[in-house]
Amino acid sequence: MEPLELNHHETTQEKPEPPQETGKSLSLPQAILLGLTGLALWVVVYSQLLPLSKYFTFELLGLAPTAHLSEAVQFFVYDTPKVLMLLTLVVFGVGIIRTFFTPERTRKILAGKRESAGNVLAAGLGIVTPFCSCSAVPLFIGFVTAGIPLGVTFSFLIAAPMVNEIALVLLFGLLGWKIAALYLVTGLLVAIVAGWTIGRLGMENHIEEWVLTMRTDANAVPDERLSWSERLGRGWESVKDIVGKVWIYVVAGIAVGAAIHGYVPEGFMASIMGKGAWWSVPAAVVLGIPMYSNAAGIVPIIHALLEKGAALGTVLAFMMSVIALSLPEVVILRKVLKPRLIGTFVGVVGCGILLVGYLFNLII
Repeated sequence: MEPLELNHHETTQEKPEPPQETGKSLSLPQAILLGLTGLALWVVVYSQLLPLSKYFTFELLGLAPTAHLSEAVQFFVYDTPKVLMLLTLVVFGVGIIRTFFTPERTRKILAGKRESAGNVLAAGLGIVTPFCSCSAVPLFIGFVTAGIPLGVTFSFLIAAPMVNEIALVLLFGLLGWKIAALYLVTGLLVAIVAGWTIGRLGMENHIEEWVLTMRTDANAVPDERLSWSERLGRGWESVKDIVGKVWIYVVAGIAVGAAIHGYVPEGFMASIMGKGAWWSVPAAVVLGIPMYSNAAGIVPIIHALLEKGAALGTVLAFMMSVIALSLPEVVILRKVLKPRLIGTFVGVVGCGILLVGYLFNLII
């Protein structure tokens, strides 16, 4: 029996019928009004978190302001709702933005782009595109088979987990906008330069053969027309999905940070992770690579370490290595990459993180 052959052009040109909208949908002005009302309520609640945390700690619990326990409790009671509220707000907004940038549409945008410009675009799109370690393989396959250069693909794979909305929100909420902005810029630079470097090395032959034999039509991406009601619904679904998964890591990370804040002596971490310890940056990177965590769990700990004297460059290098070079992601990528390319990926990104750590320690 002859094998059944599918006409590729016929299948890719067929377009699904647009989804039928059910119920009354919101217009853009109605969606803006609803959003502004919700934002106003959010601001009112957020502005009361600090006085409420002090009232709870010092009045209701009756703890002395100078006690170690009171410092830890007030830190925990204030930072937990603060971070969760910031996370909810930004994840909701990014969830709406993601309705315009699905993984398939991202692949279509990047297809055919040359390196350099493609590296910059891929790293930028990585911030707003859904990504986790478990999706590393399908994303990699989709990008490579759509004709996206290897280096551009790696810029996206590096930026998406490292410079995501969770990391930026937590850094902004706990450490301020300046450090969040520095992390954003340096994280994107690491993703862009590392992807460009890997692309220059010409290691396409170190992708597993079965991946290279696949071919897809990058233009065969159906247009999904969504109403604003549906986009707001997608934003809320993102909150339930992402915040629902990471809240326990937020609480655990803040609990560890609260213990460090309340009980570790001032300046203690300076002797271990301070600027004077030249070996602290490479040690932080080597320690961070095999660890498995996410921004929700690691940023509150970074906050507490900085308060106790750790150098900014050292702790950011540790955070980047944990998030961008997690061991589970490396193991999953082995399905599509040969060991030499995996080693190059870890080495190039690791060197970029080292440079960021030393640079921050030098200038800040």
